[in-house]
Amino acid sequence: MARRPRLACSRLAYSAALYALAPLIIARVRREQVPAGSAACPRRQRLGLVEGVQPPALWLHCASVGEVRAARPLIESLLERYAGHRLLVTTMTATGAEQVQALADRLDAEPAARLAHRLVPLDWPGSARRFVARVRPALAVMFETELWPNLLHACRRAGVPVAVVNGRLSPRAFARYRRIRPLMRQALGNVAWLAAKSEADAERFAALGMAAERTEVVGSLKFEVIPDAGAIEVGERLRTELEQESSARPVWVAGSTRDGEEAALLAAHAALRERHPEALLVLVPRHPRRFDAVADECRAAGFAPARRSRKAPVTRETAVYLGDTLGELGALYVAGDVAFVGGSLVPLGGQNVAEPASFGRAVLTGPSLENFEDVAEPLKAAGALAAVANADALAEALANAFDHPAQTRRQGQAGAEVVAKQRGALERTLDGLGRLLSPVPQRSGAETP
Repeated sequence: MARRPRLACSRLAYSAALYALAPLIIARVRREQVPAGSAACPRRQRLGLVEGVQPPALWLHCASVGEVRAARPLIESLLERYAGHRLLVTTMTATGAEQVQALADRLDAEPAARLAHRLVPLDWPGSARRFVARVRPALAVMFETELWPNLLHACRRAGVPVAVVNGRLSPRAFARYRRIRPLMRQALGNVAWLAAKSEADAERFAALGMAAERTEVVGSLKFEVIPDAGAIEVGERLRTELEQESSARPVWVAGSTRDGEEAALLAAHAALRERHPEALLVLVPRHPRRFDAVADECRAAGFAPARRSRKAPVTRETAVYLGDTLGELGALYVAGDVAFVGGSLVPLGGQNVAEPASFGRAVLTGPSLENFEDVAEPLKAAGALAAVANADALAEALANAFDHPAQTRRQGQAGAEVVAKQRGALERTLDGLGRLLSPVPQRSGAETP
């Protein structure tokens, strides 16, 4: 009998800490920009004062750009399978909102009209209750590790079933959450179904208090990336422009790079050009707010970048092409021979290595890949992915890739085959979500899931 009061006290203490930090949190919110397609100002949305969507509605929460990109197959499948529902996607960031808008722009008119975005409310109890009351979702879906105690509690009080999909807990995240285990046990008690991406992740969630009977290992949605025909077309056209009448020009793409990483990448590129003077680096920072700073860093390293956002021409003298646009990472990967996936030369756990592999590109990363170990292992086993320790090792790996183009192409094809064979988590996830949803009338011509 004493367990539930202790758990409630954990959430109350957590809420009190959030209220104590309110001045700092509000100051940060005031600096946020209005995301594209936003229905209200960020401050109102952060307080749960959102414009609702026409019921019945499904709610999917993703943290930011990378999670929205990884959730794209799920978003498209939910819109297709539940044609009588609207789908509300929330994010923590305005750049995540822009990624949702970029996805909507690629959809047909009818499903795009049923896709909406809002910023997720701050996890204050009142904000959480207002958000859930206004949205009234038939189902709440949290992507990966988005476990907000008051939001989950508000869903349970409102009778909204909660699922966590592509559930993952890196060793680093697990160590942090263990320090607040009573709070996490209470939060996970509100989860009706957890779709873990691996046995190791399921075990970590269980150690935090997630019930085994409500947990299922379904595999990683990161493998569900389907090469987009539009991205392939844009990428191939861009490759022609980048080659400058030289079909042998070596082009490598560094995608989703993070602060502190570009210096090493530019150093590797300088070393590469000693062996391959025509080599071109397509550099794609993860966060738009850093585009200008990265351009300055390129110039400081001796490379005057051609910026894609400004439609700058690429000449034979151009050494760095800055991909400072949103929603085009896949096309930019297609334009290169080799892909380096960022967030891995700095200790951030890496980014999704399956995306460039799905386009048939050989993949390189730094040593920090703990967030994507389950995705990386089969790619490594197939010889489609290699990790390098530093800038010197990266330069050597790139030079070897360009010295042996036929082998590099075979490695890329092996990666594409691995991604294709690993698919299946999406269907298992959809089946699990379907068990949580009450049947609702479907539109004419739509099959009942």
